[in-house]
Amino acid sequence: MSDLLGQGDRPLDSRGDSQPGLDSAATDVWATLEGQPRAAGLLAAAAAQPVHAYLFCGPRGTGKRAAALAFAAALIGADSRTRRLALAGRHPDVSIHEPEGRTLRVVEADGIIFEASRSPLEAPRKVIICDRFHTAEPEAVASLLKTIEEPPPTAVLVLLSEEIPPDHATVASRCVMVEFDPLADDDVRRILEREGVDPEGLDDIVAAAAGDVSRARLLATDAGLGRRRQAWTAIPSRLDGTGHTVAAVVDDIRGLIDEAQAPLAARQQAESDDLARVEAEMGAQARLRREMDARHRREQRLLRTDELRFGLATLADVYRRQIADGRHPQDAVAAINRIRDAHACLVRNPNEPLLLQALFLSLARR
Repeated sequence: MSDLLGQGDRPLDSRGDSQPGLDSAATDVWATLEGQPRAAGLLAAAAAQPVHAYLFCGPRGTGKRAAALAFAAALIGADSRTRRLALAGRHPDVSIHEPEGRTLRVVEADGIIFEASRSPLEAPRKVIICDRFHTAEPEAVASLLKTIEEPPPTAVLVLLSEEIPPDHATVASRCVMVEFDPLADDDVRRILEREGVDPEGLDDIVAAAAGDVSRARLLATDAGLGRRRQAWTAIPSRLDGTGHTVAAVVDDIRGLIDEAQAPLAARQQAESDDLARVEAEMGAQARLRREMDARHRREQRLLRTDELRFGLATLADVYRRQIADGRHPQDAVAAINRIRDAHACLVRNPNEPLLLQALFLSLARR
């Protein structure tokens, strides 16, 4: 039988993207960490004498998940097979938990606690990774606190969080904090260039990625990015104050966002095919498939939010240029404030068409 990992099993980054260099990473687990030298150095030192709990904190797309898998690989074994399985998130002593919905619920926290109570199967310890800890409901945080305060001796917990909400502070204080910074544009550009991305259009990709190397890799396969940027840029010139025009503009924008799902759908299909090949050799992998399907649904939602953030930022730039040109600066400032308010609403999962309709109706025609 061929190696369990096969061709498609590459380590995953913080949004599930494949990372290059698995073979070299099997010997150097830190090779998958891009643009995070401080975090890599801290974790390499911590792997020699680990404590019971760590909290990786930083924006989405900065490599927290890849770092957690690298840390797990360093903790559970030194042989190539063990590290390759750990880096791919498929070692039996590496457990990855993430909420299926928008929040981490008590039932999901209980699953983490149960996993922590179980003995390792192969390694001397097991590593339990909880992704999107910042979404944990207060009851879930309280449920996890006792396990983090009194963990089983064979378990290391790694929490991944984009921020630390006030009601998460007690748990955070019981963990070793590892901070992840947004990647600089130069780092994103260097990574893409090294991976062979065509220099043409690289500026647009880096700008749209906003420090998220996962999104940058996805956009590098997206031929429609320039067309979406142009569509958002043209919005002020299309608006005439009528609801009919606003409805047409919203339909056009939402259609382009629908099209933007295609590269993600292709990548997700490839990942599903990879898992199917593993299942053909090793039997059904119910947990892995369930986790993958839930992550795919979440990635689809996040992509729409990313596209809206990108579009609103592009739209705001139009009005900033208007201010720089001295054309109706007061109207432009008011428009930027409305765009900023719409951007802030995205964290509350608003109704997408209603959000865009309300914004576009409020914007003065250029």
